[in-house]
Amino acid sequence: MEAFQNRFYLNFIKDDRWQYIWDGLGVTLKVTFFAVLLGILLGFLVAVVRSTNEKTGKLKFLNFLAKVYLTVIRGTPVVVQLLIIYFVIFGSVKIDKVFVAVLAFGLNSGAYVAEIFRSGIMSIDNGQFEAGRSLGFNYVQTMYHIIMPQAFKNVLPALGNEFIVLLKETSVSGYIAMQDLTKGGDIIRSQTYDAFMPLLAVAAIYLVMVMIFTKLVGILERRLRSSDH
Repeated sequence: MEAFQNRFYLNFIKDDRWQYIWDGLGVTLKVTFFAVLLGILLGFLVAVVRSTNEKTGKLKFLNFLAKVYLTVIRGTPVVVQLLIIYFVIFGSVKIDKVFVAVLAFGLNSGAYVAEIFRSGIMSIDNGQFEAGRSLGFNYVQTMYHIIMPQAFKNVLPALGNEFIVLLKETSVSGYIAMQDLTKGGDIIRSQTYDAFMPLLAVAAIYLVMVMIFTKLVGILERRLRSSDH
């Protein structure tokens, strides 16, 4: 017990090393939050373009660009995308690493969110579009008032899972020397030469965050189901 207390003191209390974990957690949550917003926006736009092309044959050029975006982003590792954006695209300028991380993870998430949204839109029966037209709605109004609310309910579990994956993917931010949660634990390890406690603490924090987010998604699912009755 005394040995455990000594290791805990060395890793977290001495020199206020716990602040590496705390500060890293803040960075991780900030990157995840803004990357989620960017991913939803991009994913929604790409999904609308692709589903519109499939249903009406319009927006061919935008659909081509969307396919290129999806192919490139889903075909390359997110850590490579992060390194390219930081060291190649913004290599010659001084730029905030948090912004780079948000951009990289947002672009990556957007590609997967786009296919999730598109599958939800395409799962809605064509009769729903016809019902919208019979009510006097145009295509955009039909999508907004009838199709998207149903599609969102259908894809919510997959969407929640994608956001959980995004939260964990941000752990590679240390590749651009950004002090996120994982990097904070690694800094403590490099100072104390004790990997067990700091890395276990990082893993436990990620686990708790995932469990909380999963619980929130479950609550939202139940409320959406109850609104159908």
